Amino acid sequence: MKNNPENNTEPEETEEKERHNALDELGNQVEKFAVKTAESIKKVIEKALASRNTVLTIRINDESNQKMNMLVDAALFKSRSESAAFLIQEGIRSREDLFTKIQGKLQKMEKIKDELRSIVSEEMDEAS
Repeated sequence: MKNNPENNTEPEETEEKERHNALDELGNQVEKFAVKTAESIKKVIEKALASRNTVLTIRINDESNQKMNMLVDAALFKSRSESAAFLIQEGIRSREDLFTKIQGKLQKMEKIKDELRSIVSEEMDEAS
């Protein structure tokens, strides 16, 4: 057998190298995942901010203000206005089921209002 330095490697050193390589690979995968996640968040943010066209003045509590400031401090948004717009849109999206129910009830209410207008209009026509 030739004197090959790799053949003289202790089993513990080989295991250590394998663990190191496995950790490097895991680190690379985590980094790739973090980059993809950041890109995904960036796309959601850009989409949320692209269609802002209504100015709204609101009062919020201190905790909400701190959370919005955190997003600005983390450089995810340029302003509290942008972070508020994003958080509102995400809140609405997360409760889409609730808004669907509300929309259904509002449609029923509008139908009842139309029926009432029709009844009152008919009564007024008959009284004339």
